[in-house]
Amino acid sequence: MTLPPIVRLKYVSKLMRAGSARRIVLGGVTIDIPRGKRIALLGRNGAGKTSLLNLIAGSLRPDQGTVEVNGTVSWPIGIQSGLHPDLTGAQNARFVARVYGIDEREFVGFTLEFAELGSHFDAPIRTYSTGMRARLAFAMSMAIRFDLFLLDEIVAVGDSIFRQKCEESLDIALAGSTAILVSHSFHSVRRLCNAALVLEEGSLRYFGDLSEGIERHERNLRIRPR
Repeated sequence: MTLPPIVRLKYVSKLMRAGSARRIVLGGVTIDIPRGKRIALLGRNGAGKTSLLNLIAGSLRPDQGTVEVNGTVSWPIGIQSGLHPDLTGAQNARFVARVYGIDEREFVGFTLEFAELGSHFDAPIRTYSTGMRARLAFAMSMAIRFDLFLLDEIVAVGDSIFRQKCEESLDIALAGSTAILVSHSFHSVRRLCNAALVLEEGSLRYFGDLSEGIERHERNLRIRPR
């Protein structure tokens, strides 16, 4: 029996606006994203990679078409993680534990230990640096088993020791799961991924071979965008 894809996009269009500027993220895209893969999401700066993650997560709605996710999906874990700024790190962790029905004490304890925030764990999120926010969000995500992990530049956060811990934890957490990873580090991409999605001027193409996906992305970068 063939399992359904982890994500299915059907005729999805999304236009992002910033003032008078407009950017096409997806232009009528239909694609199946298979489960069980660690997929690098590649595209030039401004292509809309983070917007695509938000479409898959359900925090952004398509202008046209449908996005189907077959399984549990994480929030987009990364530098711009959606943490409540007026709550402390501990309070944010307790809230997430309640939402997902996880043992609160165990979840908070794991998050505190993994994030290595010390006394900042009891300070409001608005006092955190960008890196501290990302570490907290990553730590919380590692305590939950999702069918699909969405990761946005998360492995670039922290010093080399913390980055190594993140990669090792991802290896464990992603066993039996699917991941879509945005990263400008080809070292991290090659270390963590085995397939690729290439986003370019509103089109999205899946490559079952990571090297082919990277080659296509690098070819796109050599071509001046229209």
